[in-house]
Amino acid sequence: MLPWILYLFLAWAVCVLLLVGSFREEIKAAWREPVLKFPVLVIESDDWGPGPVHHAQRLERLRQILLRHRDSRGRPAVMTLGVILALPDTAAIRAARMERYHRLPLADARFEPIRRAMTQGIADGVFAVQLHGLEHYWPAVLMNAAHTDPAVAQWLTTDTLPETETLPSHLQSRWTDASRLPSVPLRDVDIARAVAEETALFKDIFGIPPVVAVPPTFVWGETVERAWAAHGVQVVMTPGRRYEGRGADGRPDRAGRDLHNGEHGSAGVLYLVRDAYFEPALGHKAERVTAALARNTHLGRPTLVETHRFNFVRAGAAEALAELERALDSALATYPAIRFLTPAELAEAIAQRAPDLIEAGLKARLRAWLARLRILPRFWKLARVTGLALPLRLAGRLVGAGA
Repeated sequence: MLPWILYLFLAWAVCVLLLVGSFREEIKAAWREPVLKFPVLVIESDDWGPGPVHHAQRLERLRQILLRHRDSRGRPAVMTLGVILALPDTAAIRAARMERYHRLPLADARFEPIRRAMTQGIADGVFAVQLHGLEHYWPAVLMNAAHTDPAVAQWLTTDTLPETETLPSHLQSRWTDASRLPSVPLRDVDIARAVAEETALFKDIFGIPPVVAVPPTFVWGETVERAWAAHGVQVVMTPGRRYEGRGADGRPDRAGRDLHNGEHGSAGVLYLVRDAYFEPALGHKAERVTAALARNTHLGRPTLVETHRFNFVRAGAAEALAELERALDSALATYPAIRFLTPAELAEAIAQRAPDLIEAGLKARLRAWLARLRILPRFWKLARVTGLALPLRLAGRLVGAGA
């Protein structure tokens, strides 16, 4: 009887080894990812930049809400502003009969109220500006598309300030040529020139170089990343993966493996991951933020919540602001030890393994690692099939992971 038991054990062991081998990179990444000692919450808001004067009023309203919510250290809540530095100068483009692109930068005098609102929020510690792009598109691509798409032509020649949010999705990707689909890469020399231009303009407007970059629609490649790094960008915001182009259906094309908080790109930039979404204009409620905060705190991860300008500047803005306030109230009530940090501060703490935030204890790291294994796509299902889930659950109970 004993040999049969031994054979069964060996067969089980082989299955487990094959399973672990198949997921070895994901398992290692879950272990390497930093574990936070405290809940961390950042509201990440993109697409701010040139716009009507009422945008400045909404920024002021956001500033007041953030200032009213402070963590246990007295630090106010933080919202990042992913800044677009220019819109098309539609009057000049009309005058040029659409033969040449002209831009209207955030530095223009008519946008001074918006710049002032941003600067005040930065001084108060509630806004952190991040580079989202000189434009939320590649100008030459948009001009080419306008020759075959009347809606794009109208967008480029409107007599009002156009909203980049209303462009076709594939044309909002800055770092690929999506004038035809599937998209094709831009020339390296053009990328290098554009990055130099946008980082210089960012510094001119805000008086500081960009430290954090947010790729528009999360489409970017190694060439862009290297160029950013060469001009001082240290952190790239991601959705946990990279897209390098647009497919024939216009959807982003995924490239490479998953990305994790604290990993570094080949050019040395550090990645942070947004994995929560809060768009009140689309019906999202404050509970969505609370749920994301609970999930990520259990996993030892920061909660970086992605939202967009349109929630706070269009009809329904009052409701969006109210939901944001509810979300912050709930976060503070549920997690008294919560910390509000800028992404740059979070990235520095991760890079330095700051002992006041980054967990070094083996038990806490094991607890977070086991919790992360449970949410690996397909891994936990196969772990249950092979029986590996049982020892992992036992280990979880020993370290209090609830696995």
